[in-house]
Amino acid sequence: MYTPLPSPHPLRQFIYCPACGAGGFRAGNEKAKTCDVCGFVYYFNPSASVACFMKNSKGELLLVRRAKEPASGTLDLPGGFADAHETAEEAVLREMEEETGIRPAGCRYLFSLPNIYPYKGFEVHTLDLFFECHVIDFDDATAGDDAAGIVVLPARDLNPDDFGLSSIRKAIRIYKVTNPGV
Repeated sequence: MYTPLPSPHPLRQFIYCPACGAGGFRAGNEKAKTCDVCGFVYYFNPSASVACFMKNSKGELLLVRRAKEPASGTLDLPGGFADAHETAEEAVLREMEEETGIRPAGCRYLFSLPNIYPYKGFEVHTLDLFFECHVIDFDDATAGDDAAGIVVLPARDLNPDDFGLSSIRKAIRIYKVTNPGV
């Protein structure tokens, strides 16, 4: 018999075995479930997500306004989920081009944060990887993909409370602390 896992166990939403479909899928420990029927063990691992602080030569940052839930209408850093067979560096460059129309020559890794991304009632556990890149200007920036608009702000005017996603708010705070003058 299935016993629900206490919140916020990452596998509590998984009831059936992904290998055989049986309902006897029970918690083995805090990060795995085992099927009572076929013995399959599923180990939980977070999804990779990327975001970028895109800075121009004036010290301004290019941000996007979220077009979709969660947090529709709030500010966000350009970014998204990494695709299968894609490095984090490839993912952040692709996401920046999809959301802003700008593809920087490269980005530099800054830090990572664990996160729970709410998606249509489902909790997606992620490892958010943050990058920074520099471009000359944002003249060719256009909102695309799931960005409703482009917002350009001086880096010193960043306010974490203007961002709708908790990991982005945390990242803004870290970025401001580690970049004096921002």
